[in-house]
Amino acid sequence: MINQSTIIAMKTNAVRILDNLNIKYELVNYDVDPDDLTAETVASKVGLPVEQVFKTLALIGEKSGVILTVIAGNAQLDLKAAAKISGNKAVEMVPLKDVQKHTGYIRGGVTALACKKDYPVYVDEDILYYDVVSVSAGVRGTQIFLNPNDYVKATKGVIGQIAIQK
Repeated sequence: MINQSTIIAMKTNAVRILDNLNIKYELVNYDVDPDDLTAETVASKVGLPVEQVFKTLALIGEKSGVILTVIAGNAQLDLKAAAKISGNKAVEMVPLKDVQKHTGYIRGGVTALACKKDYPVYVDEDILYYDVVSVSAGVRGTQIFLNPNDYVKATKGVIGQIAIQK
């Protein structure tokens, strides 16, 4: 198991991308409970409202193949909207057992930054409501706090209405 001091010293590939783009960010570490990886729990541990903690979901479309969607922690993905924005008739979640194979990341550590391949990224428009948002740094237990416009730039994300508030 990785201890917190190791996590603090470790630069993830996601962080390296931000460094290369000269994007300002802050890394925030938290204790991980592998049985509770919800955005609500992460938000409470990093001290942000859940609507400012964004989660990355991997999907597959019949035309596009794998795509990544980024939505607020308190939202639900609108599969029809995700299909439409990505040019697919339909999309479905990548099975959990295949997430690491496609992205290089495990559940609770998936980020649209530095995946195995350069997948299309679709970001819910609600991200633009905030000055600072939190996204995974690519490992469980570390979040990146950054400006949402910088995040969209770094991921080459397309902004759209892809989420439904729970």
